[in-house]
Amino acid sequence: MMPWLRGRVLWVLRNARGFCGPRGQQAPLPDPQKLVATWEAISLGRQPVPEYFNFAHDVLDMWSQLEKAGHRPQIPAFWWVNGMGAEIKWSFEELGKQSRKAANVLQGMCGLQPGDRMMLVLPRLPEWWLVSVACIRTGAVMIPGVSQLTEKDLKYRLQASRAKSIITSDSLAPRVDAISADCPSLQSKLLVSNSSRPGWMNFRELLREASTEHNCVRTKSQNPMAIYFTSGTTGAPKMVEHSQASYGLGFVASGRQWVDLTKSDIFWNTSDPGWVKAAWSLFSAWSNGSCIFVHELPRVDVKVILNTLSSFPITTFCCVPTIFRLLVQEDLTRYQFQSLRHCVTGGEALNPDVREKWKSQVGLELHEGYGQSETVLICANLKGMKIKAGSMGKAFPPYDVQVVDDEGNILPPGEQGNIAVRVKPTQPFCFFSCYLDNPEKTKASERGDFYITGDQAHKDKDGYFWFTGRNDDVINSSSYRIGPVEVENALAEHPAVLEAAVVSSPDPVRGEKPCSVVPEFKTRPWWEAACKERLRQKQPRFRMSLGTSGTEEVVKAFIVLSPAYSSQDPKKLTQELQEHVKRETAPYKYPRKMAFVSELPKTTSGKIQRNILRRQEWGEMRGTPRKAP
Repeated sequence: MMPWLRGRVLWVLRNARGFCGPRGQQAPLPDPQKLVATWEAISLGRQPVPEYFNFAHDVLDMWSQLEKAGHRPQIPAFWWVNGMGAEIKWSFEELGKQSRKAANVLQGMCGLQPGDRMMLVLPRLPEWWLVSVACIRTGAVMIPGVSQLTEKDLKYRLQASRAKSIITSDSLAPRVDAISADCPSLQSKLLVSNSSRPGWMNFRELLREASTEHNCVRTKSQNPMAIYFTSGTTGAPKMVEHSQASYGLGFVASGRQWVDLTKSDIFWNTSDPGWVKAAWSLFSAWSNGSCIFVHELPRVDVKVILNTLSSFPITTFCCVPTIFRLLVQEDLTRYQFQSLRHCVTGGEALNPDVREKWKSQVGLELHEGYGQSETVLICANLKGMKIKAGSMGKAFPPYDVQVVDDEGNILPPGEQGNIAVRVKPTQPFCFFSCYLDNPEKTKASERGDFYITGDQAHKDKDGYFWFTGRNDDVINSSSYRIGPVEVENALAEHPAVLEAAVVSSPDPVRGEKPCSVVPEFKTRPWWEAACKERLRQKQPRFRMSLGTSGTEEVVKAFIVLSPAYSSQDPKKLTQELQEHVKRETAPYKYPRKMAFVSELPKTTSGKIQRNILRRQEWGEMRGTPRKAP
């Protein structure tokens, strides 16, 4: 790197305090490609993380300067539409101006100081992105949440986080008012609305009057920047804390190599702002100088999504696999995606059948990625990499990803175990700081030298990872561990199946007898194959795996039928689908129970919620129900 460029980059990253408004005498601006390459090298662990870093000042304001100097195409930095004609476009310069005004609102009217916490519970409105940047400018810690939060959810999160402020919309404000008296830390409430509400400050009115000049807070790379609440198998949701650098610099490389973003791209991710995936898009897109496109999308509507892809110059698209599955059910030949060139997906396992249909109809590959709230991108199918259908790709640096047993020992290729990230002797910088106020849980997440993700997979000899399911999703049936993904994929290949979700279900009859004393088990077609597989995995030939209630688990499938099959006889269709699964995968994995439903429970982003179905199944048992997330 040329000396002047290296000096400029170090100044950007290490400057003790930078004025975020108009600048005076400027050093020569670096070449954008070389600047991003430097950030990318830090993201990949090839260069050290600077002591001081602030994404708003060091990245966004730099892109504003490059934009004004003509080093970026004439496209917005942020582009929002509501589908009814309303539209907002911000350049990086306008984003800087508006976010400085928002930062003055947070500091002046809300009294937020560096380290104070603020909850952001908004639908897909421009203010979410604006306030997120404003939090970074002020050093406040943002705590995103989805708009589906109940009064109980809000109360728990406000109390646990000790948030001093909250910003939300008209629909959520009454829920906040109902529990605010029980949240003594809550000092200010901002409302994103065109009307007023007693006890609330109107954010839009305050923003109009706020000054555009603001001094960015000097933040160290390891200072906290965001907190996400994430649920586990048992107990209340945990608080996952990320630093200024873990997210601010941690997504540069994945933005370039997985999402394939450049300063000319317009990137649409349909995720709800309350989910961590929205932050993934924010940092990966803006660090690479790309435009973030947002559709208000009050609910998942495949026709709205397809029409939007046809009507706007979106180059890069991301949504969960469930939405892609709904999209390929449509006649895609009716749509022309003239600008679309790259598609990514994540959040749940991608069915190979969906990938093939999308590729054959649209002409574009689906690049699957895998990560968690606690991490950045862990595994991915990168652009230009050979893709193996059903695999979530290879480990992505700086992570050393392995499949380990419950003691943290690395397993050989082909053996199923825990997906784990090496954190000793050195923890990657782009990793969560801790589970706040829960040192026991933080410690329990490690086995030996590894952080245990809670997900199961196996790695093949070529280094590709094959997802099985969450630890709590894996079904223990007749001494065999069955991952729901493989069964769901087999079902999805049948034309009758529009959507499918597979969970464990209690079977008291089978659970009353241990395998070793039930002779008729050995006469069942799947028994011999199951025993051979267990021996291959060096597991005991006969061992009963029971739920906490002492009841055997079986596979149950919840299925949404394609319209052409909705009137068929359920009993015959059940048998047909069961036989189909036996042919497509190991016979012992077929769903012994099946339910045809009109819809599956999903998040606002369209991700299937197996945990709700699992609770439904085990909650119906007499006695103590099996614990489930």
